[in-house]
Formats: sequence, structure tokens, C-alpha cells
Amino acid sequence: MTTESAPEIIELSDLKKWLWGSANIMRGTVDSSDFKNYIFGLIFIKRLSDVFDERVAAIMTEEQCSSDEAMELILEDNPEQFVPVDARWANLVEKTENVGERIDEAFAEIERQNPSLEKVLTAIQFGDKEKLSNELLMRLLRHFNQHKLGNKNLYKPDLLGDAYEYLIAMFADDAGKKGGEFYTPHEVVELIVKLIDPQPTHEIYDPTNGSGGMLVEAARHIKENYPTNGMVMGKPNCKLYGQEKNLGTWAIAKLNIFLHNLDGDIKRGDTLVNPLHKGGNGLQTFDRVIANPPFSIKEWWEPLELLDGKIIGDNGKERNVKYSTDLKDPFGRFGLGVAPRTKADLAFLQHMIASTKEDGRIGVVVPHGVLFREGDEGKIRKGLLAGKDDLAGDLIEAVVGLPPALFFNTGIAAAVVVLNKKKTVEMKNKVIFIDASEECDDSDKMSRLRDKDIEKITKKYNEAKQAVIDAGEQTAESLSKLLDSVAVDKYLRVVDMSEIEANDFNLNISRYVDTSAVQEVVDIPACLASLSDIEKQLVNVDQNLTDFLSLMPLENNHELK
Repeated sequence: MTTESAPEIIELSDLKKWLWGSANIMRGTVDSSDFKNYIFGLIFIKRLSDVFDERVAAIMTEEQCSSDEAMELILEDNPEQFVPVDARWANLVEKTENVGERIDEAFAEIERQNPSLEKVLTAIQFGDKEKLSNELLMRLLRHFNQHKLGNKNLYKPDLLGDAYEYLIAMFADDAGKKGGEFYTPHEVVELIVKLIDPQPTHEIYDPTNGSGGMLVEAARHIKENYPTNGMVMGKPNCKLYGQEKNLGTWAIAKLNIFLHNLDGDIKRGDTLVNPLHKGGNGLQTFDRVIANPPFSIKEWWEPLELLDGKIIGDNGKERNVKYSTDLKDPFGRFGLGVAPRTKADLAFLQHMIASTKEDGRIGVVVPHGVLFREGDEGKIRKGLLAGKDDLAGDLIEAVVGLPPALFFNTGIAAAVVVLNKKKTVEMKNKVIFIDASEECDDSDKMSRLRDKDIEKITKKYNEAKQAVIDAGEQTAESLSKLLDSVAVDKYLRVVDMSEIEANDFNLNISRYVDTSAVQEVVDIPACLASLSDIEKQLVNVDQNLTDFLSLMPLENNHELK
């Protein structure tokens, strides 16, 4: 009797090397910022085909049927898992002519079979022979043919998604700004997710989801931190939503969500101009909202109201504007004020607030300028803290300053702002400030948050928050003592709104957390005494020199003079 050999188990480290090898095949032919698109497409179709073959074999064993009968069962019961003949890996790898066109046709077949992937795979074009010759594509196919990617070949179900994150990071680093436009380092994502703590059954939304990393990490957080109800039917117990403007990045996010086996609804479009997640007559709202919007983008409202750079007034006449204060948003998102046309940061933040449930939380990366810039941004920031008209304030719960040089696409200093639409009674009118700008590994050209840095930030944040809650309501005097007691020297302070108001609602972290070096105390009397002693010594030296010269022979003395 023969024993079936154990399947090859591919570890994450092996998978990373394998995928990176595919990039080396394309070097010199394809722009490095485009590597990910082609690799993601091929690795997806390889995995889909291998899982299909694995499922066919399992049904043949279970049902004692032929492969054709097994395929019919899959088509009847789970049509989204069915892979058409021309899209199966075994057929693709045998192609020697018009290979790119055959791959494009295979992607189109898969999309027709699975409507949820419509326009995802066909966004990646392999048929351009100027970029991808038959020979290069055949090398790629042979390279990917080295390993199986069925479920039994991976040591954990979402291993491939982890490899995607690795490749996204590597290509962002390799391609510089062009690659980093949509990538947030995983350590920053992990920090924000821990700060807002998504929980089972939550609906989680990223309005600028990029490659989907923040949504994937939120689902992972639920899976790993809530063992009793964090998983349902083999999936993290949450629903993910996102919107992304860039076509290629949107396609990658769809594949990332799909390969992590997550329940997600990722739409494509400009979130500020045309938000696509709607509920009733307004925006759909979510339990947690998380984002790293592009920093300070310009002319963010132009597609809605501008015509050839001018606004058409009610009288039908054109008028030029630097930026308008009378913009009309059909979703009522900008009640605290309209962000400048040259800086969309607070437009994104207000959209996030409008998209959050009344007991929800938000975690967002912002450039430091958002914390202190004046003008229209200062007015919006005041509204976030003190409210405006009938709009509630006191939304900001924490401001965390990040180390410099964390992001691939910018050297701008950044911070994480945590907003809570339902603060506890004890935390009302208080903001936690953390200066974590020194908490990193900066030995390389870029800084990196370490596990211990993330742990320190989240631990100190939670400890300070809990200490205020445990203390209950306080008098003005006892509150001052309490806030002093929970402060961490040169790192964290819980600040009462009265102090923030006295600073004209400026949230610059350095105003609240003093990180200046301790200056050495100068003992003035001791210094004066020392100077006096030195002067006496100089007098003695002069006198000794004069005595010495007087004893020298006259001719030597003359020469010295």
C-alpha cells in the first residue's frame, strides 16, 4: 500500500523570497512601481486555480466521482469558486504565444464568473508586448509554477495576504514616492487599530483605503483579541468598507480583502466629491473609521463646483475664487467650516466624523500642521473641541505625535488623532497628548516603530484614560492634582479643555508636553569665586615670569625684548 506524501508547506519567509524573485525577473523591463500589479495578478490566479484543483480532488474523494462531476458540483453549489477552463493555471503555464493576451482573457473569464471582482483583474493589463514580452511572461509563469498555493500548502489561511503586505511595503520602498502614495507602514496601522480597538460585529470603514491594509489589520485585531466571538464561519466577525480613488490601488485592495477571506465592500471613487457608501438620504455610518488620507491635497473640491477654474454664481456669471466659503455639500459634512482648497486634511476628517455612528471612534493620520494652523483650519479645529452652533464638540480624545521619517511618501511630521463621539463622563473636556517622536528605531534611512514602542504608546494611553475614569468626577483642585498624577514626564499629559482654550485651541503637542532638555543649573557665586581664583593665579604667573626674566643675563634679556 502506498502512502500519500505530505504536502509541501510554504512558510512566510519562503513565500517572500519567492515573490521577490518574480520582481527580479521584471527588473529593467517594467517600472518598479508597477511590479506589484503584475505579481498580484499572477499570484491571485495561481492561488485561485490551486484552491480549485484542491477542492475538485476533495470532492472526488468524498463523492467517489469523476473530476468533471466534481466540477459540476462546484459550479452548482459555489459558482464563485469555479475557475473556467482557460483560466486554470495548468493551461496558462503551457502557453508560448500571445501569453499576455491569454492571461488577460483568463482574468476576464474569472470576473464574469465572480461579479464581486468585476474590473479588478482586468485593471491589470498583461497584453502590452512593449512591456511584457512572451519570453518574460513565460519566465514569470514558470517561476510561479514552483510552488502550490492551495489551502493545505499554507501554514495559515491568510499567509498570502501577509505576503501581499510585505510586497506592498517593499515596492513602496523600492519605487519611492510613486509606490508610497498608497502605503502606510504596518507598524503605524497596528498602532491606530489598537488605539481605536475595533470589536466583534463592528462595521469598519476607511474612506481612503489604499491597498486595504488598515481594514485587514482591524479584522486581524478582532480575530486575535476576542477569542469567544471574534470569528464566525471561519471569518473575522466584522464587515469592512472602503473607498479608493486610484484604479490600480483599488484593484489591489479588492484582491487583498479577497485573499484574506474577509467580508468587504470596497468601492472606487473620490470620497470627498462622491462618497459611495450611503444609507437612507445621507451617508452610511460605521462603528470605527480609520484612515491615512493623502496629506494636504489641493483643489479637492474642483470636480464639484469649478468650471475652467471659475465658479458659476447664482446670477450665471463667472467669478474667480482662491477658495470658497459658500460651498454646498449635499451630505452636510462641513458644518464646522470648509477646509482651504489647498489643504483637504480637515475635509477628510469632517467626512469621517459624518460617517461615524454616535458611539463610534475614529483614528486618523494627519500632518502636524492640522494641529496648529490658523485661519479656516483653526476655526474647524475649534469646532471639533468646543462645538459650533448645534454641532457637538469635544470630539478629540487623543493626539499622538509620531517619529519623523516614518512614511515612504513624505518627510512631513505626522500625528495620530483619536476622536471619540461618546466619551465617558470623566473624559469629557479632556484630551490626552502623547509625544512619541523619539519612540522608534532610526538606525536606517527611515524610522520604524518597534513592538515595544507600540506597546508603550497604547499602554500609557489606556492607563491614563482608565485612571481618569476610575477617579470619577473631580473638583477643580482635585482634578488638577489628578491630571498631574497621571502625567508621564516628557511623554504624556491629560489636558483639561480650559488649558486648550487658553491656547486658542492650538493642539501643537509641544505646548502641552515639555520635551526640552533639562538645562544645567549654573551656580553664579561659585563661578565668580572660581574666576577670582583664576585671576589671582594669573597675577602669580605674571610675577614669576617677571622675576625669571630679571635674573637672565642682559644680552639674553635684550634678545627676548
